[in-house]
Amino acid sequence: MTTRSRTAGPILLAATILVGLMAGTFFIFACAVMPALSRSEDRVFVQVMRDINDVIQNPLFLLAFMGALLLSAAAAWQSRAEPHRWWTWSGCAAYALVFLVTVVVNVPLNDQLASATGSATAARADFEDAWVAWNAVRAGLSVAGLGLLAAALTVRGRR
Repeated sequence: MTTRSRTAGPILLAATILVGLMAGTFFIFACAVMPALSRSEDRVFVQVMRDINDVIQNPLFLLAFMGALLLSAAAAWQSRAEPHRWWTWSGCAAYALVFLVTVVVNVPLNDQLASATGSATAARADFEDAWVAWNAVRAGLSVAGLGLLAAALTVRGRR
């Protein structure tokens, strides 16, 4: 048994778990956090989002966020000659898009909100709709990535 084959299953499983955690994070924002905050007055909305964006930058979240990308890429690489490779590569690609959307869209919106100096109403107007829409994209892509990686685990387990 090669090193690759001994580590392939655990790496794919860990990638699937981490992508699942990220899917849950984006999902809960889409279906609970942001709808609840939408009921808040502008000042409260802006302050709570600033607080969330501050506290979410912690080692545990970063481990899951970065680990999902790195482990799904490692799992994809390890599966390159396996029957489940298309599932794994597709799951990795879906999560890579999540990562890209986060870095290119959501983080800059967070930074813009953090540095906004005008009224809370203007800051919210420049932030909320775009952030919510792109978070929904992240939620959908990460759920798809989770499903694809779970399918890879299933196909891999059948051999």
